[in-house]
Amino acid sequence: MAYTRREFGKLALAGLPAAAIVGRTESIFGAFLQAKPNSLINGVQIGTITYSYRSMPDQSAEATLKYILGSGLSAVELMDGPAENFAGAPSGRGGGPGGGRGAGGARGGGAQAGPPELREGEKMGSWNGQPCVIPAPGGGGARGGGGRGRGQVTPEQQAEQEERARKLKEWRTSASMDRFKQLRKMFNDAGVTIYAYKSDGMQKNMQTSDEELEYLFNVASTLGATHTTMELPGGPDAEAMLKRMAQFAEKHKVPVAYHTHLQGSMTAFDQAFAISKWNLSNADFGHWVAAGNVGGTPMQFLEKHHDRIASFHLKDRTTPEHCALNLPWGTGETPIKEILQLVKKNKWKMPASIELEYAIPEGSDAVKEVRKCFDFCRAALEGQSTSASR
Repeated sequence: MAYTRREFGKLALAGLPAAAIVGRTESIFGAFLQAKPNSLINGVQIGTITYSYRSMPDQSAEATLKYILGSGLSAVELMDGPAENFAGAPSGRGGGPGGGRGAGGARGGGAQAGPPELREGEKMGSWNGQPCVIPAPGGGGARGGGGRGRGQVTPEQQAEQEERARKLKEWRTSASMDRFKQLRKMFNDAGVTIYAYKSDGMQKNMQTSDEELEYLFNVASTLGATHTTMELPGGPDAEAMLKRMAQFAEKHKVPVAYHTHLQGSMTAFDQAFAISKWNLSNADFGHWVAAGNVGGTPMQFLEKHHDRIASFHLKDRTTPEHCALNLPWGTGETPIKEILQLVKKNKWKMPASIELEYAIPEGSDAVKEVRKCFDFCRAALEGQSTSASR
């Protein structure tokens, strides 16, 4: 699935480089807007989730739009960080850059340079001749990379978080949709469609008020999103959460698409699908591979449930036997090319979201790396041959 330098060189000539926009003057930005991007490739919409740009220094909506354009994309799954900041949410609204999933942008996540000290349940493995750590069963995947772990929270920090949450809830339940209308216009005028909206945290527990969920679906509708995304609920409250979210989805005519990490499998969405037609899938096929292709491959899941998939995430990971690594595209085991070609062949209308989680090389940045991922998608959809098979 890897492409040669010559193939990527040809792709680079097909569009403007990220450097042509990011970090340049507003006049250049304005000129770029006149040549709107188009990442609809042979009927398949390629986009990204704004989490991909979490390592970039400016997390405003305006800067985020520049990053998207710099990556050559015309569609996005927008997270709440840039959106709510643009709309006037309280300062320090909580959540990490790009919408509340942690700082990310780590340089780790590939094969280890040398044998590390093993933790309980781990063992040594290898990928492409390099040593790496096979995670313990249920251990959460590879070490390093764009991890989401958090350290211990002190009582003082807990109190600060609770106060920020209180202020944010107060703001959300009284916020006007006018600024969100302006945000949508700014993106659309630049040639970028917001196909999904994700508010991390607000949907995760039964403590979220009805007023907050009304706000969430109002924002999604105002932005023009075809669906909102959230993590697939688990535990004792899962059924109640799935029913509750479906009720709001039906009321607002905006489906909820559930995102999976290592719990992704052929049966992971059965409960959600059975509860309501307004419950859809936002499966992550990179994490799917890292979980071990439980019950079937991504292509088999697509074939079986394509009518219940609102959008899906792509990243290149290896299987558990190869340390569940998160790697630059074309160097792992996720069948990205095959996934995209299957969507193209069947003319399924489901956006593919690039999610940048591999280690960003020295001298590069998230905008450039997302552009590389997009170029990889373009090559897969335009039928360029690959130089190597897995």
